[in-house]
Amino acid sequence: MIDLRSDTVTRPTPAMRAAMAAAEVGDDVYGEDPTVNRLQETAAAMLGFEAALFLATGTQSNLAALMSHCERGDEYLVGQQAHTYKYEGGGAAVLGSIQPQPLEFEADGTIDLERAARAVKTDDVHFARTRLLCLENTQAGKVLPLPYLARAESFARARKLALHLDGARIFNAAVALEVDVKRIARHFDSVSVCLSKGLCAPVGSLLCGSRPFIARARRWRKVLGGGMRQAGVLAAAGIIALTTMVERLKEDHDNAALLAAGLDRAGNGLLRVEEVQTNMVFVSLPARVAEELAVYLQGKDMLVTPAPRMRLVTHRDVGAAGIAAFIEAVAEFSGNPAAARL
Repeated sequence: MIDLRSDTVTRPTPAMRAAMAAAEVGDDVYGEDPTVNRLQETAAAMLGFEAALFLATGTQSNLAALMSHCERGDEYLVGQQAHTYKYEGGGAAVLGSIQPQPLEFEADGTIDLERAARAVKTDDVHFARTRLLCLENTQAGKVLPLPYLARAESFARARKLALHLDGARIFNAAVALEVDVKRIARHFDSVSVCLSKGLCAPVGSLLCGSRPFIARARRWRKVLGGGMRQAGVLAAAGIIALTTMVERLKEDHDNAALLAAGLDRAGNGLLRVEEVQTNMVFVSLPARVAEELAVYLQGKDMLVTPAPRMRLVTHRDVGAAGIAAFIEAVAEFSGNPAAARL
């Protein structure tokens, strides 16, 4: 099966399975699971924070962050297409009583800071209190430029706003920029990192921040039902993910570039392929064609999510040979088999 729907479909490596089976465990709600503690210490050190917290999902990690930064009736500025606004069930509003103020993303995945400045509410009883700016990196596969992050930090500090990063794929951004991940994380008060995407762990995200912030987040994690007990079985895979799987993300980026170039040739005029920066390839095509292509590919044991702007995500479980086979299948569908040659 060649599955390009998402990098969330990655399976744990043999080393992860072995580590999970042998993991030393304790009760993490009491703070007594040594493997969870080691994972949290590892993450905090890697990203340059005082502390970190292991949570079940990226949605839970982001929500715990928002509820730790904001109080009931506060507001956060966020991208219109951001996960923390659009794709996480409205949790900030539903469970945190925090008002989102969505703003359109720019083409490069940034939020225009002048537009954000106009959205910050004045101190008036009529308005929610603007407390937080949320960014996302990568955003739809795009890497936020380092100079922009510095400007966003200055913007937030000048307005006494906290700054949170949904860094589900922050390591993809660091690999693409060829910088230590601390260079990205240092601009933020908190960062959420997914272990279960390109890093291949089966479960889990990490929230990084100061010790007082993580203490608040730990309380909200419990309220949100995320207090796990012998979670070291899961954390063991996360340690392997952080210590062995980061550098290999470049393979995913290279395969995405290979996929984009091949589809550009194989599409026979049906496809428009966008520029690729990390492990996501976006392809525009008519909605009806997208549906037909998805059915055709499924018949060849290949999975995509049909959409007029189709997202294809490369990951460890689909290598260069799988990418070549996928390009060939698209070329056959489009009636241009010769274009599949790389």
